[in-house]
Amino acid sequence: MTPEPVISLLLLAGGLGSRFGGTKQLAPVGPQGSAILDHSIREAAVAGVTRVVVIGRTDLDRDIRRHLMTQHGDDLDLVMVHQDAFGPARAKPWGTGHAVVSAHAVLDGPVVVLNADDHYGPTGIARIASAVAEPAGQMPVAAMLGFRLGRTLPATGTVSRGVCRRDSDGRLAGLVETHGIGRDSNGAQGEVIRAADPPGELSPETPVSMNIWALPLAAIEVLREQWMAFHDEHRYSETAEFLLPEALDEQRAGGRLSIQVLDTDENWIGITNRGDLEVARDAFAALAQGRACSPVDEVD
Repeated sequence: MTPEPVISLLLLAGGLGSRFGGTKQLAPVGPQGSAILDHSIREAAVAGVTRVVVIGRTDLDRDIRRHLMTQHGDDLDLVMVHQDAFGPARAKPWGTGHAVVSAHAVLDGPVVVLNADDHYGPTGIARIASAVAEPAGQMPVAAMLGFRLGRTLPATGTVSRGVCRRDSDGRLAGLVETHGIGRDSNGAQGEVIRAADPPGELSPETPVSMNIWALPLAAIEVLREQWMAFHDEHRYSETAEFLLPEALDEQRAGGRLSIQVLDTDENWIGITNRGDLEVARDAFAALAQGRACSPVDEVD
């Protein structure tokens, strides 16, 4: 009998942390120096996903292994992948889509993909992991969590988000990478959310992608094809990025993948800048005490 394919947790941990000024993937946010990725690993294990693939960089390998050994011990089913060793060398990583493709050789089944420095709420991973085992039917089926935009914005500053449009069956019908999104207090109108590119006003209830996905192996096979075409076009660029949400939406638009958008009322916690760290620590302390965080306390 052929064994069941193993579901893997893919943690995207290859970012440079240039705005943070250090290895934000391992920044301590909880007790005993736990980082966000440690919370994700434990929440995934509770949801039944125990194989962990960390996609990092060669220069981070020793630090990540030492940290994970301290936090999780010898029993962690860990595979390390070096994104910078896959494809042409470049100072800036090639993007989240490239990161997932770089792990293809160590996968034999579906995956749960998420950013190592983002937390998707106590129920986020369990919610997305439950979609992995659903039958694919005639077309491969993926799933993403559709966070409410207002629950993902910092109190000040701007961010980029993948703004989603759903059809009547709750499937992704379009995704637009939108930049310069921020809160705008506008007198009598109260607080509104505005975007710079493409410009416009957005509802706080707008579903957005925060890069947490359930993907069948078939989608990653197609992702490899897309990466090769992307690299052929951008091989000499120092900044172009092969982004996972855009690539998956391209599969959807081409009739090669169906993507279910799962609702969540969770608040997102993330770290981008050094000043975000204390906000993240406060948010995890609140979670440990069973208190919900206000959306305006969330960070990018």
